[in-house]
Amino acid sequence: MYRTHTCGELNIKNIGNAVTLSGWVQRIRDKGAMLWIDLRDRYGLTQLVFERENIDAELLEKVKSLGREFVIQVTGQVIERESKNPKMETGEIELKVQTLNILNKSLTPPFTIEDESDGGDEIRMKYRYLDLRRTPIKNNIELRHNMGVETRNYLNSHKFFEIETPFLIKSTPEGARDFVVPSRMNQGQFYALPQSPQTFKQLLMVAGYDRYFQIVRCFRDEDLRADRQPEFTQIDCEMAFVEQEDILNMFEGLTKHLFKNVKGIDIHEFPRMSYDFAMKNYGCDKPDLRFKMTFVELNDVVKGKEFKVFDDAELVVGICAKGCAEYTRKQLDELTDFVKRPQIGAMGLIYARYNSDGTLKSSVDKFYNEEELKKWAATFNAEPGDLILILAGKEEKTQKALSELRLEIGNRLGLRKSDVYYPLWVCDFPLLEWDEETQRYYAKHHPFTAPKPEDIHFLEKDPGKVRANAYDLVINGVEVGGGSIRIYDRDLQKQMFGILGFTDEEAQKQFGFLMNAFEYGAPPHGGIAFGFDRICSLFGGSESIRDFIAFPKNNSGRDVMIDSPSEISDLQFNELGIMLKP
Repeated sequence: MYRTHTCGELNIKNIGNAVTLSGWVQRIRDKGAMLWIDLRDRYGLTQLVFERENIDAELLEKVKSLGREFVIQVTGQVIERESKNPKMETGEIELKVQTLNILNKSLTPPFTIEDESDGGDEIRMKYRYLDLRRTPIKNNIELRHNMGVETRNYLNSHKFFEIETPFLIKSTPEGARDFVVPSRMNQGQFYALPQSPQTFKQLLMVAGYDRYFQIVRCFRDEDLRADRQPEFTQIDCEMAFVEQEDILNMFEGLTKHLFKNVKGIDIHEFPRMSYDFAMKNYGCDKPDLRFKMTFVELNDVVKGKEFKVFDDAELVVGICAKGCAEYTRKQLDELTDFVKRPQIGAMGLIYARYNSDGTLKSSVDKFYNEEELKKWAATFNAEPGDLILILAGKEEKTQKALSELRLEIGNRLGLRKSDVYYPLWVCDFPLLEWDEETQRYYAKHHPFTAPKPEDIHFLEKDPGKVRANAYDLVINGVEVGGGSIRIYDRDLQKQMFGILGFTDEEAQKQFGFLMNAFEYGAPPHGGIAFGFDRICSLFGGSESIRDFIAFPKNNSGRDVMIDSPSEISDLQFNELGIMLKP
């Protein structure tokens, strides 16, 4: 028997017990007469104690030979610690060691395997199997496990079937780029890895499995960032004989269940917000409602004063930062530099201080006197001590830039607390987006999203006006899930493909299997998919999903631990019937 207990379970009740532990040496502290070792396993730490006077020479030599991350087995007696550590689960006891067995030696790790490591991202990614030993990463993996268990518990209790769908599927031209897989048995042809199980879950609805879910791996060949990986996990769900409200209620329930059973938090309200309202008041379709600071439009207030920046702008809009009138010139310059960053894209920043003595001063006093600035303040409902920040330009670009500035101010004022959660549903998205470069419409969500019934009459003559029967779940400014009611009528689906630029032949070739299935009694249906990695990182209080994935890729889409992607041999190319370019 390698162990009778784990390194995280012994406590004051075990004093006097003879036990056996196994684990990794985390730290060795030699104080001359006494020597201590912190022994670690998945469950925690136990302090081992050795008294030089009371151990034999053989045991002492073994102890002296130990290094960090050696795997050892020890037996001994549980005793009470003189200096207790209330921060440790095992902080009231220690193990007085009688025998020690070295199970395996270890090289000196390239970074310290402790809560606060000295290893950078790349070195920790290269030795991910060592990084996974660290308690913060272990806690993240445990959180992810618990999220999966509770998701299954909830959906199973609501009569959902967990059904697997294929990983080797057909490539489609819509959405992100596919990862493609050559077929050896059908040379010259390729599978694609699924970006989502979308069409298969719709086929399951046609098949009569009216409540489906899957915690499923998905793949997208797209640029990466902190909350995006080439392979990721979704909680993928579909329901038949439902309307939008049925789905929102069901998955509000799932979200509340996860918060209650994983975080111990009761979430009560899930407000609904239209896409148009979100864009007008927050400049984005995933607003962070932990703080207010809504947009105020100023076109009617500031134009016609010979200030060209405002007069030529499609939109003049701003926010009021409460209590920030005392910002220094350096702080204001930092905000100006922030909005002028290429990824933000604003040309500059206008500001007005509402000083505590009631006076108003702005960066454009040459064009606006104090009486006019008072109109600004009244429009913002500003009070003495507040700072007004304004951007101007093209509508969409200016909204997005001010949205980023709003979040930056929220960060600076400490308003975006990671332990406060504010969920909402954003609904009534546009069904389609027009692309000037290609002069065609693209699906805002995907081609299978149903239009709002009251907007269907716009499809033929003015498709841009059609709203989608779609919805996103947003928590703290993060889109954690999204879905829609689906098209289930063949003729409407055919019309949708036509608007997206598909010929009848192309639509039949790509999606004929789905449209054909609709002719065999397809029920009304809809669904949602949650970004599982993303919601785990949100619950864990992190902006990055990497530390909640056991073996993630880096920003270049590489696994530096196994050196992937990598080249394949000429023999493999030949077997696949792929000719190498000279």
